[in-house]
Amino acid sequence: MSGRRSRGPLQRVQRRSRELQAQVEALRAESAAPAPGQRKALSQRCLRLQELVDENTAALRGLKKADEPAPVGNYSQRKEEEEKLLLKLSQQLQKLLPLLDQDDVTAHYVAGKEHQKDPQTEDETEEEEESEDEENSEEEDSDEADDDDDLLDDPNVRECIAVGSFDAQQEGDLTFTKGEVLLIHDKKADGWWVAENSRGERGLVPRTYLTVHAEDAESQEPSEEHIEVVDETADGTEVKKRTDSHWSAVRRAIAENDTVEVLATIGAVPAGFRPSTLFQLLEEGSRFRASYFLQPELTPSQLAFKDLVWNPEKNTICPRPTRVSLIVTLCSCKMIPLPGVSIQVLSRHVRLCLFDGNQVLSNVHTVRAMWQPKNPQTWTFSPRVTGILPSLLDGDCFIRSDSLASDLGILLELGITYIRNSTGERGELSCGWAFLKLFTSDGMPVPSKMYELLLNGGTPYERGVEVDPSISRRAGSGVFHQFLTLKKQPVLLVKLRSLSVQSKDILNLLPETLIGSMCYIHLLIFYRQILGDALLRDRVSMQSTDLICSPILATFPQLMDQPDLMDALRSAWADRERTLKRSEKRDREFLKSVFVLVYHDSVFPLLQSTLLPDYKWAEEESEVSRWKAIADFLKRSRENDGALQYLLSAGNTHKAFDISEVAYDFLGEVRRSNLECE
Repeated sequence: MSGRRSRGPLQRVQRRSRELQAQVEALRAESAAPAPGQRKALSQRCLRLQELVDENTAALRGLKKADEPAPVGNYSQRKEEEEKLLLKLSQQLQKLLPLLDQDDVTAHYVAGKEHQKDPQTEDETEEEEESEDEENSEEEDSDEADDDDDLLDDPNVRECIAVGSFDAQQEGDLTFTKGEVLLIHDKKADGWWVAENSRGERGLVPRTYLTVHAEDAESQEPSEEHIEVVDETADGTEVKKRTDSHWSAVRRAIAENDTVEVLATIGAVPAGFRPSTLFQLLEEGSRFRASYFLQPELTPSQLAFKDLVWNPEKNTICPRPTRVSLIVTLCSCKMIPLPGVSIQVLSRHVRLCLFDGNQVLSNVHTVRAMWQPKNPQTWTFSPRVTGILPSLLDGDCFIRSDSLASDLGILLELGITYIRNSTGERGELSCGWAFLKLFTSDGMPVPSKMYELLLNGGTPYERGVEVDPSISRRAGSGVFHQFLTLKKQPVLLVKLRSLSVQSKDILNLLPETLIGSMCYIHLLIFYRQILGDALLRDRVSMQSTDLICSPILATFPQLMDQPDLMDALRSAWADRERTLKRSEKRDREFLKSVFVLVYHDSVFPLLQSTLLPDYKWAEEESEVSRWKAIADFLKRSRENDGALQYLLSAGNTHKAFDISEVAYDFLGEVRRSNLECE
């Protein structure tokens, strides 16, 4: 199946011209030193190519701009250049044909002179021998060509040499010169293969321009020494190839990008799309997850907590002001390029984190976007999520950091989760990224206002890459055209909100570094207060490292990585809070005790239930199954005034008991986090 996007009439003629150009170059190369008896076959090929060139020329002259399915820039100029190329090919064939025929005539003339010297020789025998020799040589040449073709199509043969020079005619093609060594990544059935040159550039190349590399064609014994091999082309130019060890390193380095490069090459995604950098960080472990940053941080001496301090006067934890403490609202994304029909998008989202231009300094927080089929290039978010709306859609995010980096800012990466229709392969792509610096060059915070951020292509470590380079290429040189082009560029609208005194006091109860959703911030405050009670108030000795019996402390951080369970807790607490009296809501100790009961009757049993499938990102079937199991459990828990009856029922099963479900080991959590960080 060809994944190549559909082409207009002019593009089809151009593609056919490049195929003919490759065949003409190959014919000229073979005609430079033809094998005995091969001239006749070469002459016939030359005549056939001349006919094909004439046919393509006639087709080109019959094209009209109105026949194109989409606007084509510089149509007349492209058509004229294509006609010049075909005329050049025709002239080359016309010059080549007499030479092949002349060689044939000369050979017959010499043979005739020899016959005239001795007319009594056995003419018939000689003619039969000559014809047999010609047939045998042609068969041998044909067999050799077939063997080369078979070897070239062998999926294990990755290195090829260009038999001619090729200039890219459209986006996605790779320019190369004769004699250049290319590394083949994907041998597609349509004859256009994905290749990479020695400079790391990648694109489509025509199969007809390639031949098997000498090392692949000859079955040589592998040597333990890495010797640099030097090839010599027909014109005497030396072409140095990479050593074997270097090629292996290149293959390992580009292995992760193969799929994305293929998608970009076949037009399924714009050239500026990349594998999602922040998703890869999330997959490496818990180091960049919110559950890691929710754990209390020890001082260098490990004798006290750095971000958890007790206030004996108020009998609660102290607020901890930080350098960065703000709320950012994701508003919308506009003009986001659409992926091709060969992939199905499972999720559109924005991932954000704190970044200093070199490394990620916080957890990676994800907000899922919504979009309308009538306007798929615009993504929207849901600020101030309330009620039953999932926290994953909450566009209001709190950001906390005590980093002193001068270039500290928010890195926002737009991404999609996709599945390829042809192979069923899943993946994560970055659709562009933006960086909002939080401090000016004088060290002052940037103002709280709306920001329209132009999206960059590539990764956050690349510069000057556009999300969709075709937009700039189609732009004219005039001011008006440049203005229209700027309007077509993808942008992200975010708003930095100033904090009230009350909001600052709430955020200051959180860890020094954390990014999360505003809709569940009150749940995090409960967890931090209960954590402070257990670690700072209720311990017999501050030097004690005994396990603390507290299911909520042992398991609550897991909810940060399972947003549907966090929504379940949010829903259960909202139901319970509505039944409380005003006096009860003002009693902090009473609220904490009620919150613990709600936690035990809602999400804690679900964490250990075998009826709840494992959490899988952007898998609709898994998400629906989990939500059905969660909703059923919460309903029964409300009807039975608690989860005990449901837990004891014969139809409900749980995972084998583990002490870590109820025992909180804060030193163990710190050690585990440090190991993952290393």
